[in-house]
Amino acid sequence: MAGWHSIEGPAVALPQDNIDTDQLIPARFMSVPRKDGYGPYLLHDLRFDSMGAPRDGMPLNAHPEAQILVTRRNFGSGSSREAAVYALADFGIRAVLAPSFGDIFASNAVNNGLLPARLPEARIEVLLDLLAENPQVMRVDLQDSVIRIGNEVIPFELDPVWRLKLLNGWDDIDMTASHGSAIAAFRAERAQSAPYALLKDQPNDPRNP
Repeated sequence: MAGWHSIEGPAVALPQDNIDTDQLIPARFMSVPRKDGYGPYLLHDLRFDSMGAPRDGMPLNAHPEAQILVTRRNFGSGSSREAAVYALADFGIRAVLAPSFGDIFASNAVNNGLLPARLPEARIEVLLDLLAENPQVMRVDLQDSVIRIGNEVIPFELDPVWRLKLLNGWDDIDMTASHGSAIAAFRAERAQSAPYALLKDQPNDPRNP
């Protein structure tokens, strides 16, 4: 996964609370192979009626080029399904701005290169009003944790560890591997100070011939 420092693209408003992971991708589509992409199923039942026709007034139907989504609180609540993040990413969404997120969703998002940026509710409402009629180009600078739209410069909240992971394109395994030297040094010291704690015939076991 590639890291990134900034994105610039169309931002659209989705003025709805409590969009959960089952809405982001209904369970019936999760049997689709991952290689085929989950973008077509993003918010399927909000975007299409029971006959499969696009719903009028749905922003993502009108603006499929959207890269940034501005929405209301508790986005990504519900189950832990990582496919909800896949659906957003495969559609082309690279950042979601909201007052709050489901915890597991937000962690999954970061591990897949998608930014969950928290803004105060009042600020979100201003952005929703600004984007109500048409999308506007928005720039998200990850290093400085600011959003630029028009003449506005808006700071957002992001955990420093999450920022590091997004900048480098790291998931949890990559994050652990980045401490490889410290882990190796600890293991070597532990092998000397407490050899009984190591399994025999493992690397660095001083009991090996």
